[in-house]
Amino acid sequence: MTDPIKNRRFHMLVMPHLNSAFNLACWLTRSRHDAEDLVQEASLRAFRFFDGFHGDDARAWLLTIVRNTFYTWYQENHAQQQNTLFDEEFHSLDAADAVDMHYRDNNPEQLLLRKDSERQLQQGLAALPLEFREVMVMRELEDLSYKQIAGIVGIPIGTVMSRLGRGRKLLAKILAPANQGE
Repeated sequence: MTDPIKNRRFHMLVMPHLNSAFNLACWLTRSRHDAEDLVQEASLRAFRFFDGFHGDDARAWLLTIVRNTFYTWYQENHAQQQNTLFDEEFHSLDAADAVDMHYRDNNPEQLLLRKDSERQLQQGLAALPLEFREVMVMRELEDLSYKQIAGIVGIPIGTVMSRLGRGRKLLAKILAPANQGE
């Protein structure tokens, strides 16, 4: 039997952060299908252990569960190396975004250049090693603080900063060949 107060609190505090959880899961797994399964499992875990949540940052708490669920999944499936190809459809702008951008900047050439830059950035992030990709996604895409990332990943803030710096340098190297043609 479920507690209606617990249900309301969970829906109010945790459910608004499912998009962030899914975004992180997509970047960690590199697969939309696996990310859906991962977020579902993480949500169940979060609900099961919600009585133990006494903090004020439900987003960071949920992302910690997503990350931990990912590493459990990764260890169980490690034999199947993560060689999933980049999913162009998933990582590209959707049609509504493209239309909005077109109306804001009615220049088709600019739109094409922006879309290509976005595609290159997405591919570059996907190519980063996992330890750098996860902190880059949390900081640059999810806009989490160094302190939040340190708590989620379970590392000192200095290590977060170091991984971000190294991740940015690696990303610049990955993107450099694409930028030389411009």
